Amino acid sequence: MSAATKIAALAAASVLLTGCDLGRKVWEQTGYRGTGTDQISDKSLLRDIAAIPPPPYPLDASMLTGEKANVTYKNVKVLGNLTTEEFNHAMAAITQWVAPGEAETQGCNYCHNPENMASDEKYTKVVARRMIQMTLNINQNWQSHVQKTGVTCWTCHAGNNIPVNKWAASDDGYDSSMVLRGNKHGQNTPDRNVGYASLPSDPFAAYLTGNTNNIRVASSSAYASADHKVSIKDAERSYGLMMHISKSLGVNCTYCHNTQSFKAWNLSRAQRGTAYYGIRMVRDVNHDYISPLTSVFPANRKGALGDPYKVNCLTCHQGLSKPLNGVSMLPDYPYLRGPAGAMNGPTTIAATSGAATGSQAAAPATPADANAVTQAIADPAGMTDKSGK
Repeated sequence: MSAATKIAALAAASVLLTGCDLGRKVWEQTGYRGTGTDQISDKSLLRDIAAIPPPPYPLDASMLTGEKANVTYKNVKVLGNLTTEEFNHAMAAITQWVAPGEAETQGCNYCHNPENMASDEKYTKVVARRMIQMTLNINQNWQSHVQKTGVTCWTCHAGNNIPVNKWAASDDGYDSSMVLRGNKHGQNTPDRNVGYASLPSDPFAAYLTGNTNNIRVASSSAYASADHKVSIKDAERSYGLMMHISKSLGVNCTYCHNTQSFKAWNLSRAQRGTAYYGIRMVRDVNHDYISPLTSVFPANRKGALGDPYKVNCLTCHQGLSKPLNGVSMLPDYPYLRGPAGAMNGPTTIAATSGAATGSQAAAPATPADANAVTQAIADPAGMTDKSGK
């Protein structure tokens, strides 16, 4: 074989293998042998997330007493129960997380008019106030997903005005120039949102907004039945969401499911219960905290169809099974846990800001719900119809 032929053969092989992960694989057995719950990953593909910044300055005990922020300052609607020093600490931290820098449009000026700090004239202040309420709600009412680790603004923003990973409703790949073929509905156009599979590229509008759609693809029978009618389109869309979750967490399907039966809760890992609540938490965030701000956001903070950018699993996880590798920032910012018993879910919080809460809003996870899913993983009785997330 000539040198030229060998080079051509190597080039062809490299092209054929571009779809494969060539790095060193790491195998981890996460269940009993033979149960199909192994995790195989290429550690070289897991990028390092931005380093967690230290607090702007220490928050010591002396700062926890004194005049309240809503007495010292005007128009403090959310964190007014903090002491003035706690409030100042919170503002310094949020600035560092969302609008760092010395530019005229960054720092405090990103949300405030420096000539009148109490003014709500900048939309960013209105949004930031609502996002603080959202953070308190997550840490208080969604421990079924975030546990005691919780979240802060940094979890999603990581030093950016807008989180890098976000989504808005898409037109499903419609191209007016393709009049003979019509709307492809996102198919046959590999997309990052669904792991570059040729699936509908927007599974989020169906499952991660205020609607009540759930994934119910797997049936207990091979035959059609009156109580289980799922179209091929529904199946493709739900699989697209599963691909999104897999890529967002940097895991494969067996991180939650057992391949003997993707449907069976009693064969699933505990992570499936956590993911179950994660999907519902994201719905709550998008429906009760982001979508009601549609009229507040300017056009450049909205998608092609006019809805504001929203969150999905990738927004927080960023390729890691646990956001920030499981590190909790709350010990340094205890006020973001929210006062015990003070946050009673999105209805109470929405009333504070005047935002409407629709009848389809996803309710926060309750202890009874959590016990039900925990019981279902141990014993599928009563949850056999929950064939998916």
